[in-house]
Amino acid sequence: MTYGIKPDPAVIVIFGASGDLTARKVVPALYNLFLDDYLPAQYSIVGVSRTPFNDDEFRTHLRSGVEKFSRRGTPKEKEWSAFAGNVHYLQAEYNDPSLYQKLLELDETSWSTPPNLIFYLATPPNLFPEIISQLGNFDLLRGDSRYRIVIEKPFGHDLKSAQKLNQELTQVFREHQIYRIDHYLGKETVQNILAFRFGNAVWEPIWNRNFIDHIQITVAEQIGIGRRGGYYESAGALRDMMQNHLLQLLCFMAMEPPTSFDADEIRNKKVDVMHAIRLISREEVPRFAVRGQYGGGLVEGESVPSYRAETGVRASSNTETFAALKLFIDNWRWQGVPFYLRTGKRMPARVSEISLQFRPVPHHPFSHLNTQLFQPNRLVIQIEPNEGIVLRTLAKEPGLGMKLKQVDMQYCYHDVFKTPSPDAYETLLVDILRDDPGLFMRADQVEAAWRVLDPILEVWRSNQELNFPNYQPGQWGPPEAEHLIAQDRRTWLPPVCAELKRG
Repeated sequence: MTYGIKPDPAVIVIFGASGDLTARKVVPALYNLFLDDYLPAQYSIVGVSRTPFNDDEFRTHLRSGVEKFSRRGTPKEKEWSAFAGNVHYLQAEYNDPSLYQKLLELDETSWSTPPNLIFYLATPPNLFPEIISQLGNFDLLRGDSRYRIVIEKPFGHDLKSAQKLNQELTQVFREHQIYRIDHYLGKETVQNILAFRFGNAVWEPIWNRNFIDHIQITVAEQIGIGRRGGYYESAGALRDMMQNHLLQLLCFMAMEPPTSFDADEIRNKKVDVMHAIRLISREEVPRFAVRGQYGGGLVEGESVPSYRAETGVRASSNTETFAALKLFIDNWRWQGVPFYLRTGKRMPARVSEISLQFRPVPHHPFSHLNTQLFQPNRLVIQIEPNEGIVLRTLAKEPGLGMKLKQVDMQYCYHDVFKTPSPDAYETLLVDILRDDPGLFMRADQVEAAWRVLDPILEVWRSNQELNFPNYQPGQWGPPEAEHLIAQDRRTWLPPVCAELKRG
């Protein structure tokens, strides 16, 4: 899409508009798009929820969220008034048919061009079926690209529930009208993986099993589950992070070169990766998957509770707050190359990072030197908190004699481009307005991801005898995670940001 062209007029209907997601992410992103002149010339934002707000109360509620969570900080009065004048509110029950009749009448405007009508489901997942069913009473929605529906994760609880949700969606909408949103795909560094791989001739010839020993993907958080105990008890790390974020990163790293930047071409290549992931049998799960749960302890001098002591969590809960997997992709490019994925709460640093460990040189002419420094080359893609790319190599230190040192060649987005990256939701909302689904998951990709994880979930559900908690705050997960990778004579690579912080 050409981002210099204004999107067509649009009415954005946000279900669950009084909730945390709307205040923290959706509306701050829309407000930033307004400031950057990316919203349509004619637009309306209509919030829907059960909370008894009027228009002014709703706008005040949203302004508080923008002040706290927008990358722009406190809005200026004139700019906020111009934006908020297009924001309205409807208090209603989601099972009220008259609500949906009112919403469908919103496209009957006096605008020069009939607007697109976007239904954004920012509600808990248990409300999805009711809203979708009510929209299904209007035949005019089906197949018309002017009408789009946006679904937040989680996309189901397992394969069976994901298939059911997809079936409910496709009874009302065609696939091209459905936007399953995963905010990780809107991050600048994630999108840059495609530019880095396929826009530079130097990388693609070595991006395969002949040169790469293995790939590690780490998505770690320092915080615990906070107030999300009720949700997290039914999710856990495998569903909350692995099924969507980490497997999406794996697809970007492993996909074949696309013939174009067409949305379906990109998504086809990603689905091919999902189908090529070797499925883990129930018997093999202990060798390929590890889970953990954090205990209580001290973090930066402050006492923090164990997961089981968090609000909304069962005292005997076996929900995992850490998960690590070893996956293989059975195709010509990646045969035999392990992909190690890990994610967890209460870890030493907040970091999202992908590390490619290259194979060692076949012969070292510097064998007479200290070989402790002779680590294989490593390419690191930093997603957060720093955005950038690091290439770790060996170089000679200045001075007499041959003394080698490990050095980093890196660039940081902020230093190079001198401008802050947009929030992931800003990128994704622009694509929704422009009807560009390239960064959104298709039904077949969602279901393929669940096929990978379902055997693991089944084994973990059936085996409740666990020694939880099994890692302390500030650790990179339980000892079993080290054993998972050590059995292959490898080790988890420390994230670059954690090394810099330690140094």
